[in-house]
Amino acid sequence: MKRNVKNYVLGILLTVGLWSISLFVSAELPDFTTMVEKYGPAVVNISTTTRKEEQKDNPAYRGIPGLPKDSPFHDFFRHFFDNDELEERPSTSLGSGFIISNDGYIITNSHVIEEAEEILVRLSDRREFIAELKGSDERSDVALLKVDATDLPIVQLGSSQNLKVGEWVLAIGSPFGFDHSVTAGIVSAKGRSLPQENYVPFIQTDVAINPGNSGGPLFNLKGEVIGVNSQIYSRTGGFMGLSFAIPVDVMKNVMEQLKINGKVLRGWLGVLIQDVTQNLAESFGMDKPQGALIAKVLPQSPAAAAQFQVADIILSFNGQPIKRSSDLPPIVGDTQVGSTIETIVMRQGKEVTLKVTIGELPSEEDIQLSVSSQGAATIAHLNLSVIELDDEKREMLGITEGGVLVRRVEEGPARDAGIRKEDVILMIDNISLKDVAHFKDILDKLSDTTVPVLVHRNGSPLFLALKIPAK
Repeated sequence: MKRNVKNYVLGILLTVGLWSISLFVSAELPDFTTMVEKYGPAVVNISTTTRKEEQKDNPAYRGIPGLPKDSPFHDFFRHFFDNDELEERPSTSLGSGFIISNDGYIITNSHVIEEAEEILVRLSDRREFIAELKGSDERSDVALLKVDATDLPIVQLGSSQNLKVGEWVLAIGSPFGFDHSVTAGIVSAKGRSLPQENYVPFIQTDVAINPGNSGGPLFNLKGEVIGVNSQIYSRTGGFMGLSFAIPVDVMKNVMEQLKINGKVLRGWLGVLIQDVTQNLAESFGMDKPQGALIAKVLPQSPAAAAQFQVADIILSFNGQPIKRSSDLPPIVGDTQVGSTIETIVMRQGKEVTLKVTIGELPSEEDIQLSVSSQGAATIAHLNLSVIELDDEKREMLGITEGGVLVRRVEEGPARDAGIRKEDVILMIDNISLKDVAHFKDILDKLSDTTVPVLVHRNGSPLFLALKIPAK
């Protein structure tokens, strides 16, 4: 009898314990259903159509078995068989976005709509709209679209400023075209700086993001958008537990500028920087590693005008401490162009205060030209920029002397002639080029004429006809 009572009591205690655990777990784990029902309809699927030129197959040329397409001889034989005809083929891409206003403004990623000729927005109720691109900012990877509609469902924008590491977040998007897929996770880190992405302090999460999620919203538990899902870190092409979102505060700033100007103005200092390691800190006589170490001051930049020097360590910018070099670019980028800012630098063991008037951030190509060798030139009437060939590039391409490297080519005579970025121009108007200065001298004497241009591309020489406009 006592044994039965004992077993009965133990059974009750076990039941109560399991019930308590289940209540605790259910209280701790968030319920996303209400949020998805409320804001899911404001998340859209975005598909784009782009027409790309591809070389048309020539019946006379069927290729050489086993010859790789990236072989320099591949292009040679195609040209030999007069296979220069191009044809346009449609290309499509998929992404996500979210509606931010009842009258049809939509946020997505810049890379989702890049070079798109047509942007189709599809809602959860299967309505479809052709979207107009109001503006796109490649550096932040934010694009603003507009559809002709009213009374649309919208998301609620929050703030990423008070976001905490470990906080629950949820993403809605269209991975691999599967509309309105929901995934959840936590904030893994804040303020991440990624390679080639200096102006966005990314939110890192472990939310499952895959191709097609790009441009979709990242929600907090309040149902507020606190980020725009942008990219993943992967060695396989699929999700590996690292995804990155653009903070909503960055997105808001970009969005407002795109609405007003169609482009984004950013502040520019004009320095190349690196982190201060423990060893470097000791070598500079610092107690601990901090700040942004200046490795180069770009010519004709705001930093050069303000007397910044190589080996200066920027400790503070406009009253904001700089702990790591990655802290500086977003702060400078958000600074109003034309404003004068106080900057504290460590110079030869002493703190020095400098005043700098912030300039407008140039294009990436112009910055690269400034970073490159002194032998650089922009040929305005051809919409072409060239630089000198350094020794490493010469050895790699097998060019012993002469020539100039095409660093940038945009819509204009040079592009119309078929000149591409990374081409090496060896000869123009039957004159072999010595350097950039020689190239400019020859062009100065040419006007309203068509001249032959010899370029080096993919290991092979190629003649092109360049029409030079009248001056």
